[in-house]
Amino acid sequence: MKELIEYILLFGTLNQQQINLITDKVIEVELRRDEYFSEAGSISKQVGFIVEGVVRGCYYNNKGEEITRCFIPENNLVVDYASFESSSESVAYLQASTDCKLIVFSKQLWDELSLTIIGWDNIKNKMIQKCMYQLFNKNPMISDDATSRYLEFLDNYPSLVNRVALSHIASYLGVTQQSLSRIRKNIR
Repeated sequence: MKELIEYILLFGTLNQQQINLITDKVIEVELRRDEYFSEAGSISKQVGFIVEGVVRGCYYNNKGEEITRCFIPENNLVVDYASFESSSESVAYLQASTDCKLIVFSKQLWDELSLTIIGWDNIKNKMIQKCMYQLFNKNPMISDDATSRYLEFLDNYPSLVNRVALSHIASYLGVTQQSLSRIRKNIR
């Protein structure tokens, strides 16, 4: 719980009563590797904070191929915010790449905090901005060659190489697993 509060306090100030309100109402959830936090076709009803583990965002393209869009490691929010805010069906999956421990806000609690804590909307907006920035600005540039994309992945996610499936990394980079293996061999 300490990690969540430290994270929230990066974006604004809360008094002890407000902190207690949050910690009393959030729940801790564990996801096993490959379990979903949210799924395409359903409405996202929760915001998670990753205490341990890695979640990946993925979708299926029109050929039925699974495409990894992002990786979300510890000390970050995880949410399909478009689905969550608009109560519309999600078009992507948020799946545990490793065993995960999360602290979860229900939609009801998330909205209730806006009515209860002065300044929560400002804190919430800054947290979501950071979340969205990480989702969309760490994607590899498809115009770069595969080796450059892999090196960028290593810069953006230095701790993930040995934690997530190589098939997910290959999908994220837009290459086959065989190509990724060759790239890794040539870099060593």
